[in-house]
Amino acid sequence: MTRPPSIPSELWDQIPAALRPAIAAVVGGLEARVAQLEARVAELEAKLTQNSSNSSKPPSSDGPQVKPAPPKTPSGKRRGGQPGHPKHERVLLPPDQVFEHKPTRCRRCDTPLRGDDPSPHIDQVLDLPEKLRHVVHHRRHTLECRCCGTRTTAAPGPQAASGFGPKLTATVAYLSGVGRLSKRTIRTLLDDLCGLPVSLGAVSQLEGAVSRALAPIHTAAHEHAKGLDANVDETGWKQGKSKAWLWVAVTTLLTVFLIRPNRNRAAFDALAGPTPGVLTTDRFGVYTHLPGDRRQVCWAHLRRDFQAMIDRRNDGRRIGEELLFHADLLFTHWQRVRDGTLTRGGFRARYLHWLRAEVRTLLTSGAGCGCAKTAGVCREILGVEESLWTFAGRVGVEPTNNAAERAVRHAVCWRKTSYGTDSERGSRFVERVLTVVASCRQQGRSILDFLVQAVTGQNPSLVPQGA
Repeated sequence: MTRPPSIPSELWDQIPAALRPAIAAVVGGLEARVAQLEARVAELEAKLTQNSSNSSKPPSSDGPQVKPAPPKTPSGKRRGGQPGHPKHERVLLPPDQVFEHKPTRCRRCDTPLRGDDPSPHIDQVLDLPEKLRHVVHHRRHTLECRCCGTRTTAAPGPQAASGFGPKLTATVAYLSGVGRLSKRTIRTLLDDLCGLPVSLGAVSQLEGAVSRALAPIHTAAHEHAKGLDANVDETGWKQGKSKAWLWVAVTTLLTVFLIRPNRNRAAFDALAGPTPGVLTTDRFGVYTHLPGDRRQVCWAHLRRDFQAMIDRRNDGRRIGEELLFHADLLFTHWQRVRDGTLTRGGFRARYLHWLRAEVRTLLTSGAGCGCAKTAGVCREILGVEESLWTFAGRVGVEPTNNAAERAVRHAVCWRKTSYGTDSERGSRFVERVLTVVASCRQQGRSILDFLVQAVTGQNPSLVPQGA
């Protein structure tokens, strides 16, 4: 009978031979159980230390103790703008009213002054008008026919059905889609700031009117984006009492949102279409069908996985440290490509091949390490290894999915305050107005002017000109 390693040899020799098998079995079982419990404790401790740097948790969930500010040595400089800092001046707007101020006498000799200054100094004062509301009464007369006595009333104007003009209708959608304000807050704001009595039902009706006006615009933008390179992401949503998902595709000048009840292949196909361009994504399973050269896996997500390998403090720590070092090296050199100090071709020639070889070697080694979780992550990344490097050969594709995550953040903040939407109609309004908000910002266009144009039937388009 082989002696269990945990029992000293001198003690083992004192145990009767007949008892040794039973004792060895009990000790072996206890040792296996201890190892199992230790692994479980390590797993739970790793979960307790999860934050935005080593998991998919958002930064807003991090406590103040996660990333303490590093100590800073006082620089001795004054607070505020430093020498060489670009000057930011107030924008000079066209005036609605002008007051002329001229000196009457010389400040030195008291001689009377006359004439005009061709380029006077302008002190601009910004303010709101005393009354923000504009009320129009359409008086419909009823007249009696002199021949037959029939009384005829004039037909109502085009805005009589809702009782609200296009600027107010667009403003309600703006406050909701940009300001993320609730219907009650919008009602209160319009009453307090503008003196406009608008009911909760009217706010909902105005949002519905904007949604209907944006429907063909959203459809056209979505169809145009389907074949383009894009950053794609999805986040949880809520429609009524059911779980839903908000999907986003971010192209260079166009961002499209969709709300669907599922987080599956059908929802992804509805967003990206049958023949998408190169898509930058995380490693969620719904994207695995994409060809390796038509997909870019997000390196920011990979970096968090590498940090998690380190934080587990087990056999996978060394692999995590090496992978994290190479990921940071990639970001350092790629930043030079972005700021123009290194060409894309230079990046490929000088860094890409050996970086790829080093990362592949480390992932292969990690796939056989003693930590099951680290080994599983390494094997998963090896399965999409080709998609780690698509960005290097495709102009316009970045190594991270930050564009989609930044785009979806506004929607996430809205979801946290509104708790989602109550109906299908509300979800359509959200996806359409979010598409307008994000795309107009990308294109440098006024969101409110775009909404007014849509409401007044001018059929504005989010599709970039010349596309």
